[in-house]
Amino acid sequence: MKLVDQFAAGLDSPICLTWELTFACNLACVHCLSSSGRRDPRELTTEQCKAVIRELQRMQVFYVNLGGGEPTVRPDFWELVEYATDHQVGVKFSTNGVRLTPERARWLASSDYVDVQISLDGATAEVNDAVRGAGSFATAVRAMENLAEAGFRGFKISVVVTRENVGQLDEFAALAARFDAQLRITRLRPSGRGAEVWDRLHPTAEQQRELYEWLLVHGESVLTGDSFFHLNALGSGPLPGLNMCGAGRVVALIDPVGDVYACPFVIHEQFLAGNVLEPGGFAGVWRDSPLFRSLRAPQSAGACASCSAYDACRGGCMAAKLFTGLPLDGPDPECVRGHGDLALTTAGAVPAPAHDHSRRRRAPVPVTIGRRPDPATPPTAARPCDTSPLDLAVR
Repeated sequence: MKLVDQFAAGLDSPICLTWELTFACNLACVHCLSSSGRRDPRELTTEQCKAVIRELQRMQVFYVNLGGGEPTVRPDFWELVEYATDHQVGVKFSTNGVRLTPERARWLASSDYVDVQISLDGATAEVNDAVRGAGSFATAVRAMENLAEAGFRGFKISVVVTRENVGQLDEFAALAARFDAQLRITRLRPSGRGAEVWDRLHPTAEQQRELYEWLLVHGESVLTGDSFFHLNALGSGPLPGLNMCGAGRVVALIDPVGDVYACPFVIHEQFLAGNVLEPGGFAGVWRDSPLFRSLRAPQSAGACASCSAYDACRGGCMAAKLFTGLPLDGPDPECVRGHGDLALTTAGAVPAPAHDHSRRRRAPVPVTIGRRPDPATPPTAARPCDTSPLDLAVR
């Protein structure tokens, strides 16, 4: 059996487990897949988190991706990182850099079991801050400088590819080289707040080809998390990676309240598999969930069965389909053969995400390169969960 076939049938434990520790965030990125901003008062306690870590150790989960929200604003974040590494569970965490001080960078550089991803969505402040908020570029660069000065080599610069930054790929690569870091690029999905800006920010067909050709040249040195397997239908050659959807097979998400989803991009009740606080814990959900069992069964090619490129792209990303109103056995909305564009003309209703923790009332979000209101200071808090996450963290 091929390795990809073994993965498609599911493994005893996930090889890519994302754990969002909090919905709290000091930023309000327009494409945030979890619609983060305010913390949820139901989020797992420190002791509950430690119990999950012990379970991951028993399952021999090699490492976990910690995220949010902004995970470092949890007062117990560094305690949980230490607890995980002490229990042989490696940690990779994504951050906007707000709490990566020189002292903390030195602490991270001394650990062999912690990796860091700095989120950046523009190689310049003008492009980045239009998406992530005023001052966020400077914060990220300062964090990278702190890591580099501490001797932390090989940290990741994590970029969501958009219509505005796809032309900056060489600049991102140069930035990574400057800090002796590694570039990681991922696909924009219409998940969470990303649904509001997807039409305006997802790369055009021409840019998709530009991205594909760039990855053919640079892909061996750039991490993608298998985000772009739908581009393989362009046919010049396969991109590095498994080139499959790993949702519920080798990938899963634990959200801040313990709910387990098939992947970080399908935070919707249709892909909710269970909760870590239920009898059996995460292991029970992973191994016995009817949803995960169904995802591991042979899948129909559906409307893509007659397409000669199906074996290359496998029909694309189910999250991209779900949140654009397309059937899950239909073409990807960014299908490079153009089938997605046709399908979108008859798309059904777009489902709402499972939750919204934004600090402001939902409304169309402007994406204006050059100027954007600073989201870092929310309105006066009316409830504890509306409080700025930076005020909740230990300074």
